[in-house]
Amino acid sequence: RVDTEELRGMLRLRRAELEEAMNTAASRLTRVEARLRSIESEGHMPDNDVITKRVPAVRVAELTGTAAGYQPQEIGPVIGPLYDRLFPLLAEAGVSPSGPGIARYEDAPDGDGAITVHAGVAVEAPAGPLGGTGVTVVELPAFEAAAIVHRGSMDGVLATEQILGRWLDAHGRRPAGYTREVTLECPPDHAGWVTELQQPLAD
Repeated sequence: RVDTEELRGMLRLRRAELEEAMNTAASRLTRVEARLRSIESEGHMPDNDVITKRVPAVRVAELTGTAAGYQPQEIGPVIGPLYDRLFPLLAEAGVSPSGPGIARYEDAPDGDGAITVHAGVAVEAPAGPLGGTGVTVVELPAFEAAAIVHRGSMDGVLATEQILGRWLDAHGRRPAGYTREVTLECPPDHAGWVTELQQPLAD
């Protein structure tokens, strides 16, 4: 049991809490509406818009090679021929892609700055070696990522990577390994390429 003054004080406090919650929600709504207007006016997510997302597990068929380093001029000559070989080998094995191309990178076991390059594509096939093709089907686990869209040739990806890096610093997040590249559009003209960069995040 409380008297009238105590009840009035409790209700005023609750009203203040609700007003604060409404103001916070209104501010969020304004930001969401602004982002929607930007996307609708441009027809796509802004290139410098970093979002966090849960990337689901996916099964990919991939070929693997080694690059001397992680710079685009070192990765490009390795990953291009891998993809050129991958799709004919899948067709030969009777396996059709079920999703986008997915490129991922790891430090090579031998060290010295070398990078293991995995050129893959989403498939619905049993995990393991794919016959005698040299292609391996692997299950990639789900992970949390900071993602950004890169438009154009991968030769110019460093600028987009830098935006992603600045976002990580500003939000106090740590990367967990190298950025994964998911091909959204891949026309013959490299200027029209659309690639989502997915940076795994440490807990």
